[in-house]
Amino acid sequence: DYALQRIGHVIQRMDEPVLAARVTLSLAADPARTRPALAKANLDLGGRFVGAHVAAHGVPEAVDLLSDQLAQRLADRAQRLEALHRRPVGSEGPGEWRHGDLPATRPEYFDRPADERELVRQKAFVTAEQSVDEAAFDMDQLDYDFYLFRDVVTGDDSLLERRSGGVYRLQGVRPRAAAPGPTAVELDVDGRPAPVLTLDGAVEQLAEADGRFVFFADAVSGRGCVVYRRYDGHYGLLTLA
Repeated sequence: DYALQRIGHVIQRMDEPVLAARVTLSLAADPARTRPALAKANLDLGGRFVGAHVAAHGVPEAVDLLSDQLAQRLADRAQRLEALHRRPVGSEGPGEWRHGDLPATRPEYFDRPADERELVRQKAFVTAEQSVDEAAFDMDQLDYDFYLFRDVVTGDDSLLERRSGGVYRLQGVRPRAAAPGPTAVELDVDGRPAPVLTLDGAVEQLAEADGRFVFFADAVSGRGCVVYRRYDGHYGLLTLA
């Protein structure tokens, strides 16, 4: 009830319609976690999504943090959309869209042994071709560290990753010799193609590197895919329909 009240208050202050809203609350049983309460929200704004994901010491605190985080993301969204409408073409500057953020409240990764990890979620989603700036905008709004999309310039499945210092890294399934032109975000283009792997090979590579994700071109379809480490220590798979 408290979560419905807080998130509902955020929604009521919006100027655009919300088609659907989903809030998930959970309490991790792992005694080693210092912030076991998890809260997640996703809003559907006419096919464009805004989300937030936080961890806290208790559920009421998590709800408060989630409400504040979501309100800030919606405010940033409104400011960025207004800036896009007013900005002349070609006037973008590096990092122009970056705003101050609330302190990090992300959940901690559960240190599950590699031999116990399983692929527990596979998600294929539909997306229109996007520019790098549009992908960065959606990634920020969804509170993701990486984002799988189809590049409007090359037509290739591509991955955008947020790195330290507000820099974004771009890589596609095929070699890329040049940057996509002026962008509002500071961009580092990796011209190397994504490795061609099977799903089992990508999972094995992720386990060996003990990283957050592996972007790869599927050995059968050639489509871009991401296998990633979930907060519960298991693996998930993202593909483009």
